[in-house]
Amino acid sequence: MKAAILLASGGLDSTTVGYKLAEDGFYVLPIFFDYGQHCVETEWAKVREVLPSHFEKPERNTISDLFRGSSSRLIAEANLWEDKVVDDDLYVPYRTLLFYAAAAARAQTLGILSVYTGFINSNHAKEIDCTAEFMNKLDGLSEEIGPVRFVSPFRYWSKFEVTQEALRLGVPIGKTFSCQAASELPCGACPNCVERLAALRQAGLLT
Repeated sequence: MKAAILLASGGLDSTTVGYKLAEDGFYVLPIFFDYGQHCVETEWAKVREVLPSHFEKPERNTISDLFRGSSSRLIAEANLWEDKVVDDDLYVPYRTLLFYAAAAARAQTLGILSVYTGFINSNHAKEIDCTAEFMNKLDGLSEEIGPVRFVSPFRYWSKFEVTQEALRLGVPIGKTFSCQAASELPCGACPNCVERLAALRQAGLLT
C-alpha cells in the first residue's frame, strides 16, 4: 500500500488533500504542528474531527518554544475590537521551512518517503514562504539531502479550485478552520478568512 505523511492543520486545503489520498488508496499518517499558534487547540480538535476516520491517529508535534516571545498575531492573539492587524503582523519567520524539515525527519524515521501538504499558491503578499516559488526551492533542497519527497497537489491551484475538489470528495467544508486572527471562531476579516469566503461564494455555497 502507498504510504504518506500528511501535514494536517484542520483547514480546508490540507483536509482536502487528505480526502484525495483516501480516494487514491493511501495509508496516511497525519501530523500536526503546535508552533505556539493561539488557535492551536481549535486546530488540533479540527484535525481529529475532519479527516477520514480510517486514517491513523494524528500525531501532535510541538515546536512552540522556537517562537516563544513572538509578536506575530498568529502567536499573540489580537483583541479584534481594539487592535489593528495588518498582513505584516501575521508572518511567522521560517515556519514553513521548519515544517518541511521536521516532517522530512519524521517521515524518514518511520520509513515513509512521501509527505503531502495542502499549501496553495497563496495570494497573501506577506506569506513569502507559502508561494509556489518557495515550495519549488524547498523541493530542490530536499532532493539533495535524502529520500523524502514533498507533494503539494494544490501548489498552483486557487482556493476556489480547492473548494470545487473538496465538494467532489465530500469534504466536511463547514467543519474546517483556518482563521489567522481569532482562536475559536473565524473572524471573517483576516487574509485566510477573506480568501475562503470568496471561494465559497464563487462555488455557490454562500450568498
